[in-house]
Amino acid sequence: MSYRDIITIEPDKRGGKPCIRRMRITVYDVLGWLAAGMSHAEILDDFPELTEEDIRACLEFAADREHRLVASVGAA
Repeated sequence: MSYRDIITIEPDKRGGKPCIRRMRITVYDVLGWLAAGMSHAEILDDFPELTEEDIRACLEFAADREHRLVASVGAA
C-alpha cells in the first residue's frame, strides 16, 4: 500500500498538517518520536491505533517530500 492511501490532509484538522488515516496523529508526530529514539514497538505500544504500516507510510511520505523539494530546488 502506498503512503498516499494512509496519509491524509484535511484543512480543518491539525491545521492542514499531514495526518495518519484521518486521525489527529500527524506525520511530524511520528517522525519526532522516531527522532527522539522511540522504537517502532514503543510507538505502537503507546498508540495502539497505529500500525507498523502507518509508521512506514510516515517515513515514505517524508522521503518523497524531501525528494520533491530537492528536485524543485534543482529545477529553479
